[in-house]
Amino acid sequence: MKHFISIDPRQINQKKRHEYLLSSVCPRPICFASTVDKKGNVNLSPFSFFNVVSSTPPILVFSPARRGTDNTQKHTLTNMLEVEEVVIHIIDYPLVEQMSLTSTPYEKGINEFLKAGLTPLKSKLVRPPRVQEAPIAFECKVRNVIALGDKPGAGNLVLAEVLQMHFHKNYLDQQGNLTPEKMEWLARMGGNWYAKITKEELFEIPKPNSKIGIGVDQLPISAQKSRVLSGNNLGRLGNKSRKPKPSEIDQMKNTKEIKTILATFHGEKRIEQLHALAKKELERNNEDKALRLVFFAEQL
Repeated sequence: MKHFISIDPRQINQKKRHEYLLSSVCPRPICFASTVDKKGNVNLSPFSFFNVVSSTPPILVFSPARRGTDNTQKHTLTNMLEVEEVVIHIIDYPLVEQMSLTSTPYEKGINEFLKAGLTPLKSKLVRPPRVQEAPIAFECKVRNVIALGDKPGAGNLVLAEVLQMHFHKNYLDQQGNLTPEKMEWLARMGGNWYAKITKEELFEIPKPNSKIGIGVDQLPISAQKSRVLSGNNLGRLGNKSRKPKPSEIDQMKNTKEIKTILATFHGEKRIEQLHALAKKELERNNEDKALRLVFFAEQL
C-alpha cells in the first residue's frame, strides 16, 4: 500500500534495525537486575527486553543483548553464568534517573549500587542483593540461558524462576492486592524516551465474557460501516453474549432521546445520531443499551 514503507531487516545495519525495533515495540516494562559473580562482586543493570511468561512455575524472562558497539557480553549475563541467581526489580518513576545511571558501561567489579546511590538489601534466598528503594523485587533462580546469536545485538534469553516476591506495603490494598493507581509505573520507549504511567492514564476494559461474545461480524452492517463508532466501540459491542430481542429493540422508540432524534433527523443523519448516542452510552459503560441502539438504527 502507498501509505507504508516496507523494510527488509537483513538489508539495514544493526544500529538502524535496533532503533526501528525498540521504537516500535513499546512501551516495554523494565527489568532492573542485580547479580553477583563467583567472587561476590555485585552488578546492577536495567533491561527492557523483559516480561512474565508463566505463573506455574512463576517464570520471568529477559534478554541481555550483546553490545552493538564491540559485540561484548553484559556483566549481568557473565555473572549469571557463574552464579545462577538474579534479583529482578520493578521500578517506578522516582527511581528512573538512578536506574538510567546504572546502564553506564562501568568496568567489571564496579558496584552500580554505589554509583547510583542505591541501598543494597540482603536477599532471603539468593546471593545478589535487593534494591531497597524498589517497590517490587523478585528473587530468582536462573533456569536457562539461551543464546540467540553471536553477532552484535544478539540476545541471550534468560528464564528466571521466582523463588521469593517482595512488595512495598504502600502499593497494596487491605486485601494484599497490588493497586496500579498508587504507582507511577515506568516503561521504556525508543531512543531516550520513557513513559510514566499514572492514575490519570489508566483505564479499564471489561474482559471477554465467560460466555462467547457475538463478535463484530454479528453487529448490524450500518454499525460495522459506521463513521461514528470506532473499532474500540465495535469491539466492546461484539463482546456481548447475545443479540437483543426484537421486543427489547422496539422499546427504544419510546425513550425521549430517540423520539427527538426521529423527529429531527432523517436518513443517514438519523442513523449517525443514533450511533452517536450509542457511543455515549458505551462511555458510560451502558453496553446493553448501546447494543439495542445500534440494532434499532438498523431498522430505520
